[in-house]
Parts: sequence; C-alpha cells; structure tokens
Amino acid sequence: MSAPIDCSKVRFAIAAVREAALLTRKVQREMVVDALAKGDKSPVTVADFASQALIGKRLLETFPDVGFVGEESSDALRAEDGAQTLEQITHFVRQIEPDATPEQICDWIDHGAGDATDEFWTLDPVDGTKGFLRGDQYAVALALIRNGKVHVGALGCPELADASRVDKGGGGSLLVARRGNGSWVGSLTDDEAEWQQLSVSDRGMAEEARLLCSVEKAHTDTGGIGLLVKTLGITADPVPMDSQAKYAVLAAGVGDVNLRLISPKMPDYREMIWDQAAGSIVVEEAGGRVTDLDGKPLDFAHGRTLATNRGVLATNGTLHDAVLAGLRQIDA
Repeated sequence: MSAPIDCSKVRFAIAAVREAALLTRKVQREMVVDALAKGDKSPVTVADFASQALIGKRLLETFPDVGFVGEESSDALRAEDGAQTLEQITHFVRQIEPDATPEQICDWIDHGAGDATDEFWTLDPVDGTKGFLRGDQYAVALALIRNGKVHVGALGCPELADASRVDKGGGGSLLVARRGNGSWVGSLTDDEAEWQQLSVSDRGMAEEARLLCSVEKAHTDTGGIGLLVKTLGITADPVPMDSQAKYAVLAAGVGDVNLRLISPKMPDYREMIWDQAAGSIVVEEAGGRVTDLDGKPLDFAHGRTLATNRGVLATNGTLHDAVLAGLRQIDA
C-alpha cells in the first residue's frame, strides 16, 4: 500500500523503519533464547548497531546532505574486544546488504555521530532494551527535526497490533506522522495493508485516566506517580509498557496519559531527543498534546538532549491541564 501522506521523507521513514524493525525482530528470534544468561544484553546490542547501520546507510544514499543524530557509536566495535560483537552485527546486516564489510558497517553507524543542525534525522535503533530481551514491547524510532520541532516521525513496533494491543509474534505496527497531516498506522509486515488514521481518546475525567508508565522502575519516579494517582483520584491501575510503544497506544486512544517524571536520584537528568521525538509527533498529530512537566513545548534544538525541558507529559489533550495541575500540587 502506498504511503498515507504524499511526502518523500515520509516514504523514506516508512521504508527505513520497516526494514530496520524487521531486522531487529530477526536478531531477537535468533539470539534471545531461554538459555540466555541473566544480564546478557548482547542480543539487543547487536540489534541496536545493526538497525543504526542499516538506517545510516539508507540516509547516506537518500539524504546525504541532511544531518543524522543516532544513539550509537562504533568506538567499542572497533576495539579488539568488540570484534565478536561486530562479527555478529555483520552477519545480520549482510542478510540485507550481502557485500557489507565490518568497516563499512562501522562507518554507517558513525554517520549518526553528527551534531544537531537546522534540519536532521534522529534515531533510537532499539528503544526498550528490557522489553526486547523479554519479548515484550520495543520500537525502532526515527524522526526528522527542523528548527527544533519534529516534522516527521515513524515508529516500528514489532510486538504491537493496530498500535493498540499486545500481540507477541504478530504482524506488528508501523506508525507514521507528519506535521499537519495526521498520524497513521499500518502493518509492519504487510506493506499492502490499508493505513488507518489514529485519534486519541476523548476521555475528560482525570479519575478515569488510563496511565501508561515504564516497566523499568529506574526510568521514572514511581513514588511520584503513585502520589499523582492519589492526587488526581485515578482509580484504574497504571499500565506498564516498555518503549515508545506507549506513544502508539496513546495515539490509538487506548491509553490517556504517558509521563516521564524525573527520578529523585537523578534530578538533573534530561531526556535524550531520540527517546521522545518520533513518539511525540505521533501523539500530537493524533490530536494529543505533549509538553514537559512544566507545560512547556519540547524543544529539540539543543543537541542530543532536551536540555531546556524537565521530563515529559503526553496526554489525549483533554486531560493535559488537569495532569499539569496535579503535578504542580505534588511539587508544591
């Protein structure tokens, strides 16, 4: 099926994210086994680098003059003790690019070592490390940023169906959004499937809000979330979910609120741009609202972090002011 939006960058984002997400799924299925030692992150490391190498190559081919800010660097792979990992990455990349050499793969990865400019792409090659290793939610997230605002975003979510429900081993979801053109979901595995436009929920009662939150306790302030739930009188249990798949579920109207509170252990922490860019525009173009915890728009014009923003709040829009008021109350 053709892209839902007539735009070369949207078409590119769809093709690149689909290709990379299917490659990460292949890595997961071949490397994440029951006998995997606890704490062994080698499968997600291989998937991360392979995904960034592939998208780095595609960007060099298609938009060589547009900047690229990726999460990964090949420094560790070029060292002697990185040789085995690089060999594994090369094995998977060659399934798509048969003539790729380890040196070329490192160069494609390092294409993402650029700085943020007036216009650039940013990539999280595998968002959701623990989800990937558990066989739960993870995402490939690619976005185009122009003058500090996200203009195109794409999410590949292999374990999510219709952007709304867990479907392990299913066809997966591919989401794309362009500023002013809405958010859309299609099938990750079936490029002939129809695209469906996404719309956030119209839920307006804070006590009924379905709150999406990270599975990993270290990623947020769980105590603060509990206090916010109590302050707003929310009766539904929070829905734990890994990665920017939370943004997909919010855009599809199945969740209502997604927030990243700052952990008291890391009060100066600032979000990485690739962790929020693609998901934020998917929610906004589905009719939602995304700000920081103070209600300020996210500003992607300050390098690799959201340096001028504190945390992230994404909602269906209707609930946004109520949640901001609750946040002010628990911060008082």
